[in-house]
Amino acid sequence: MRPLAELMATHARAGRIDWIGVRAARRAAMVPLRLAQVTQAGLAGDHARAGKRAVTLIQGEHLPVIADLCDGAATPEALRRNLVVSGINLAALKGRAVRLGMSVIEITGPCAPCSRMEETLGVGGYFAVRHHGGWCARVVDGGEVKLGDAVEPEGDVLRPGTPE
Repeated sequence: MRPLAELMATHARAGRIDWIGVRAARRAAMVPLRLAQVTQAGLAGDHARAGKRAVTLIQGEHLPVIADLCDGAATPEALRRNLVVSGINLAALKGRAVRLGMSVIEITGPCAPCSRMEETLGVGGYFAVRHHGGWCARVVDGGEVKLGDAVEPEGDVLRPGTPE
């Protein structure tokens, strides 16, 4: 039997960036991009600021689940996350350094839905996104990200404080 720490450091394959978006202000429309520069304050052109919520990500595989749980269209623009990632379990990367293209982030915790989900997705939108709303991250090293870039753990060592 393999130790849990070893299992937690193993992923079937790298994920990929399927969508990139920024918004200039809090309630501004999302602007889809083909590439973006990741800085300490998040994606260039986004209203985020440095810290544990500088970049937001959502699991691409969750979009159809959210759509099935409400009456709205669960598009990346509607859900207002910076990156849509598929092919790797973002929840399994919590507390880990993750390479996105030329940048490195650390997944810091879940990105809870806001009341805007009711406006955007209709009645039940808030609960449709709950536990499927994505993840927040802080920037470790900035750099360019573009559509199709790989998303993978940076090294195979668990960060301090990660359960074994």
